[in-house]
Amino acid sequence: MITIEKTSQSRLQELDLNKLPFGKVFSDHMLVCKFDGTKWEQPVIKPYGTIEVSPGMQVFHYGQAIFEGMKAFRTDDGRVLLFRPERNHLRFNKSAERMCMPSISEEIFVDGLKELIHTDLKWVPSEGGSSLYIRPFMVSSGELISAQPAQEYTFMIISAPALAYYRGIIKVKVEEQYSRSAAGGTGYAKAAGNYAGAFYPTKLAQEEGYTQLIWTDAATHSFVEESGTMNILFRIGDKLVTPPTSERILDGITRDSLITLAKDMGIEVEERRVYISEIMEAAKNGELKEAFGAGTAVTVGQIGEIGFRGERTAIPTPEDGYAMKLKKALQDIQYGRAEDKFGWTVEIK
Repeated sequence: MITIEKTSQSRLQELDLNKLPFGKVFSDHMLVCKFDGTKWEQPVIKPYGTIEVSPGMQVFHYGQAIFEGMKAFRTDDGRVLLFRPERNHLRFNKSAERMCMPSISEEIFVDGLKELIHTDLKWVPSEGGSSLYIRPFMVSSGELISAQPAQEYTFMIISAPALAYYRGIIKVKVEEQYSRSAAGGTGYAKAAGNYAGAFYPTKLAQEEGYTQLIWTDAATHSFVEESGTMNILFRIGDKLVTPPTSERILDGITRDSLITLAKDMGIEVEERRVYISEIMEAAKNGELKEAFGAGTAVTVGQIGEIGFRGERTAIPTPEDGYAMKLKKALQDIQYGRAEDKFGWTVEIK
């Protein structure tokens, strides 16, 4: 049972949904649910607003914080669809286990999510390419500055109407000094600290004119793992090649969906170790036809340049290539324009 406390005054009419910075304007309501050390309490949907916290809250000191990213889409006929929410729930609990946090039930995560989006249904934009970005997250909320797992936690879901995340062609630099994750670490979890640790090397690359980084393995810096906040895929000849997921690489839901769609289209897909030397050689001899990132926020982002050891190499970004075909196929399902034969979408009624 979810308690719902609706706002007395919606902020929706104050906004221009055609001019929204990503992740900065939030919808009217949020879901809050607390873990008291033994069980999850009853979820509450309440007006979006500030929350009271203690300076001794453990998340501020030891970083037990995880999150998910997902979207709701409005179809041409006005329906609202979620995309693969059960996968987000499974990955959320996988992250929770790694960060020594309590798992959360499907009833709270998925049913609570559906109820929240239903409450804020008008916030799902209808402009082309737009969506409602949804952020479930959990933090350790016990008040104790002792280096140990918390006993108390807070789970919340907030949402924000959004336009496209990346615009234009992405330029990436191969990172050989800093590492995003290492064997035995938390790379496969959507832990907040993974992103904080990536900000500084990303900033250095952006100062050189790049958009993001290609992360390489921490041990040898010789093979590809991810690109910024995205999984990465390459078209070498007519094959689609991508690093396999591992304890260091996030199991991206967009990545998984694109691979499924590619195979359905008859495209050969290889999930294997991909060496930087292989990619740069393929780029030089014309075999690297495309490179693109995949993630919830960006969906598909074409990579038009790779920087490696001071040399910048242009990569083709064809309008009719694999990247754009797969992006269209995925978004046609997400926006209800094509048959969802994989059972990925869930309608909010």
